[in-house]
Amino acid sequence: MTTVSSTPHSAGTSEGPSRPQTGNPGPGGRQRKRKSLNTPRWSIASLIVISFFTVAPLLAVVVLAFSPADEPTIPYALPTSLTFENITRIFSVGAFPTWLLNSVLYSVISVVVVLLTASMAAYALARKRFPGRNILLWSIIATLMVPVQATLIPTFILIANLDGVNTIWGLILPTLANGQAVFLIRQFILDLPEELFDAARIDGSGEWRTFVSIVLPLIRPVLATLAIFVFLWHWNDLLWPLVVGQTDEARTLTVGLATLNTELVSTSNIMAAALISFIPCLLIFLFLQRQIVSSITSSGVKG
Repeated sequence: MTTVSSTPHSAGTSEGPSRPQTGNPGPGGRQRKRKSLNTPRWSIASLIVISFFTVAPLLAVVVLAFSPADEPTIPYALPTSLTFENITRIFSVGAFPTWLLNSVLYSVISVVVVLLTASMAAYALARKRFPGRNILLWSIIATLMVPVQATLIPTFILIANLDGVNTIWGLILPTLANGQAVFLIRQFILDLPEELFDAARIDGSGEWRTFVSIVLPLIRPVLATLAIFVFLWHWNDLLWPLVVGQTDEARTLTVGLATLNTELVSTSNIMAAALISFIPCLLIFLFLQRQIVSSITSSGVKG
């Protein structure tokens, strides 16, 4: 006759049900909890410090731009009053309106032409097959390794022979070819589904219609990102406008701001001019920030 043991299973064995542990956590658990609570605080404190040093120069420019010219201010003291006199006075200093117009034309025309030509070249290099395509692509990539300073003198001689010195078209023409824009747009087009182009061919769509109706709407995020980069590059460009613009009327705003330091202009007026030069950069970023976020999101999904 078989005897069945009636001894119950001891608690905590593998055969018994698991029970939640009760009581206070040990020293190790408290240390880990304290560490997890302190880490975000240090991160937030670091971000606050970094943000302060990032925003402080801009705040100083704003305060100086609206401070009276005859009143001591930053870094000696805070202004006791604010005025718009510096903003209005700077437009009568030198050829400031002409500098501002030259910078707008230089930047806007360059952005439009670069994006148009680069997108068409990128579409051909990404979706068309023709002899010498790879050689042409690697030649464009090779131009990215050549510094601007190396081609400065030959470019100036070429523009001078074309009578382009001290003209707006002589300022713009050498900057219209952008190999980096071609390469980035090409990489973006390569990620587009091939089925879209097959469907366009079945529907009888030509190359120009395919480019305008399919490619351009899909590459708007990368175009917006490049628009900001190209605009900021041309708006802040100093070397080439300084070389080709040798008269006061041919200067851009960046070159004009550099020359204000050599004239009898107050610091408040110079800061007012710097603040005016900053506003277009801020506006174009705010206008295109949604497209930039869309570009980052789409690249993350593809990855």
